Amino acid sequence: MGACRYSHVNFKKALPVSQDPTERLAVFIDGANLYAASRTLGFDVDYKALLGHLRRQGYLVRAYYYTALLETDEYSPLRPLVDWLGYNGYSVVTKPAKEFTDATGRRRVKGSVDIEMAVDVLELAPHVEHVMLFSGDGDLRRLVEAVQRRGVRVTVVSTIRTQPAMIADELRRQADAFLDLAEIADHIIRRQVEPRPPRAAPPRPAMASGPAPLRATPADPFRETAVDLPE
Repeated sequence: MGACRYSHVNFKKALPVSQDPTERLAVFIDGANLYAASRTLGFDVDYKALLGHLRRQGYLVRAYYYTALLETDEYSPLRPLVDWLGYNGYSVVTKPAKEFTDATGRRRVKGSVDIEMAVDVLELAPHVEHVMLFSGDGDLRRLVEAVQRRGVRVTVVSTIRTQPAMIADELRRQADAFLDLAEIADHIIRRQVEPRPPRAAPPRPAMASGPAPLRATPADPFRETAVDLPE
């Protein structure tokens, strides 16, 4: 299989990519998985910064983003994010999420994107040398193995800095390299920047009220969408 093996006690600190500008790279992001991992680590992802970081690692052929959306909602809080990504360099793949009530009577939403991701990875594998998967789902282990048999190197991005770890051990062991999301947080973290105040600001008119608006950042379209995503 050619897969690197990592032990629980002494795993090698992963280097995600070779930073070869000629290496053809494809990236596949499970949106809900990345959201959950980053929030557990205590930060939000700036997707423009993430795309720029990936482009510095090699020749980025495609960056896919996968998410499930509830069709029953008149407005989905994910829609601004999905629309922004589609206009800013990502290939967005959505699927209908399913809503159900669990045994305790709680409203739950389920929307796995594993099949959609697997199909795209296998179709693009012959055209790249390196695949990066932003996911910790153990069900993807066989996909990683199949891609490796085609001579493609696979890096999996998730985190083991949480309790419990957010990546399945079998997936981490199968990958050629494992990159902890915390290792690249400084490159992809979302920062909100306030405008500099003037040196001698005149007093506000009586009719003006409230704080000055924040300057938009690349992630501003989804600043108000911090909600639990489908499992």
